[in-house]
Amino acid sequence: MRGTSSYFLGSALLALLPSTVNAFYLPGAAPHNYVQHDPVDVYVNALTPMLAGSDNSKLKSLINYDYYNPQFHFCTPEGGAQSQPESLGSILFGDRIFTSPYDIKMLEANGTCQILCTAAIPGEDAKFINGRIREDYALNWLVDGLPAAEMKKDTKTGDLFFDMGFNLGNDDDDIPYLNNHYEIVMRYHESSPGVYRVVGVLVWPSSRGGSQEDESTPNCDVEVPKLGLSENEMNNIRYTYRVTWDATRWDNYLHIFDPRIHWFSLINSIVIVVFLCVMVAMILWRTVSRDISRYNAIDISEDVQEDWGWKLVHGEVFRAPRYPMVLSVMVGNGAQLCAMCAVTLVFALLGFLSPSNRGSLATVMMVCWTFFGGIGGYYSSRIYASLGGVNNRKNAFLTATILPTLVFIVMFLLNFFLLVAGSSGAVPFSTMLLIVVLWFGISAPLSSIGSYIGSRQGGVSHPVRVNQIPRQIPPAPRHLRPWASALLAGILPFGAAFVELYFVMSSLFASRAYYAFGFLALTAGVVALTSGTVTILFTYFNLCAEEYRWHWRAFLTGGGSAFWILAYGLFYWLSRLSLDSFSSVALYLGYLFLICLFDFIVTGTIGFLASYWAVRRLYSAIRVD
Repeated sequence: MRGTSSYFLGSALLALLPSTVNAFYLPGAAPHNYVQHDPVDVYVNALTPMLAGSDNSKLKSLINYDYYNPQFHFCTPEGGAQSQPESLGSILFGDRIFTSPYDIKMLEANGTCQILCTAAIPGEDAKFINGRIREDYALNWLVDGLPAAEMKKDTKTGDLFFDMGFNLGNDDDDIPYLNNHYEIVMRYHESSPGVYRVVGVLVWPSSRGGSQEDESTPNCDVEVPKLGLSENEMNNIRYTYRVTWDATRWDNYLHIFDPRIHWFSLINSIVIVVFLCVMVAMILWRTVSRDISRYNAIDISEDVQEDWGWKLVHGEVFRAPRYPMVLSVMVGNGAQLCAMCAVTLVFALLGFLSPSNRGSLATVMMVCWTFFGGIGGYYSSRIYASLGGVNNRKNAFLTATILPTLVFIVMFLLNFFLLVAGSSGAVPFSTMLLIVVLWFGISAPLSSIGSYIGSRQGGVSHPVRVNQIPRQIPPAPRHLRPWASALLAGILPFGAAFVELYFVMSSLFASRAYYAFGFLALTAGVVALTSGTVTILFTYFNLCAEEYRWHWRAFLTGGGSAFWILAYGLFYWLSRLSLDSFSSVALYLGYLFLICLFDFIVTGTIGFLASYWAVRRLYSAIRVD
């Protein structure tokens, strides 16, 4: 909600502007002005699964369905439903917006019960609808960019908020009942004399049985039995609705469940980071400074002339690791992802990614990824040259293509499952083609340009030479072995972010609105700092143990939080999801794989670059004969 830290950060930035600046609405956030009797358009979106409402409820599916899927038999407008233009991000996240037959005019038909249409539903389609009712599917409408919602109460704080979407039906005593009547409450505000704005849309759906063929004006206040669909015969269904008008935009929709949890998590994360920074500073200041003083002493006694500790491997520490091409490509793509995340969060903090502009967040992320291809190519080529690589063309080609190709293959397979399930979330072929054009038509050339610039600048200079014959490496302690150190180091970044991770996953899979970008930005900064400092710490411990193969270990240690995210994702599946279909399981595991992959590459890149900087600073401070 607007009381989040993102609001305060945005307000603080606006407060710094001159007082003469005129107020304006950000793109996608401006409300529409109406006068009395103006038509108020109601648009319908895809049907999505939702949490039933209780604290112990589980999400039962991940498949979205088109509102006008023929099996639902919803009322259509005269002349057919018209598709509405959508952004790239909106299409990728399964939004399918169409016109509807609801005839609503500003401040008209207040409290009048109206018939929308009568539909005939065969038994086979009734079976399909009953299955969706049992899976707690929700209808999604849009009015002036605002989602129609049900009013709910936060059991922890007592705050009222709007939960986007409303139930297709109710499953009482394991008997599904279809909701065929909608009580629509349009909240409005008079912005100026005679000019009105819609500021909220509430819908209370109900199931009304009885005679479904009476075309006289219905009485919506008469008690009637609930409407169940027979799966063995034809069902006649009468849809009715009633509109009432009730005299700041999105505040109730953007509800943050128990903000104290966010603050507790954030403060806890900051304490962890401060502790790590102090620990690393103490090591670098006391231990390393003492070692450097001893190494650089002019008068050294006979018993300490022999090198020891991390100086002992000074001739090996900058030896090229195995598979330098793969490492440099991953670091390049990680740098590109880091830049994309940083810029997207800045736009979100400034309020440009309004939730009324559907899909804007995903669209900005795609655009940033595309135009930051030069950053990925530059970092990849410089790291590759620093590691002794000479095949610059192959490095440039793999940096520009390997990660987009992998992601495209995964998304194509997931899209195939959506098509098989008949989901509205399936991405059209034209959109897939547009993504290919963005990645391989814009991002790849920019990546090639960045690779060329990086290769012209060459590798980073190293403060010590590499010995021709590699040293023998003693057995490492168990806690410094690659997988052990990755799991141990990954606990801290994951612990700093797991609370926000829960809300992000609820937004992705349970159709919950997420707008706490202030918390998210601060958490992302804490995770980045934690990943860097803990990786430096483990790299120093490895060098002291005469383990000079730090490059891959630093990347793996930095990306260790991804393994904990994978474990948490499986726990979230068991605790919050109840997926019965193979398509839903495949979708969840596919999206979880992409989340873990991106986190591994981003945090691994941060850990590697931080360790590279620390190692260069460390060995540039000693004198080597």
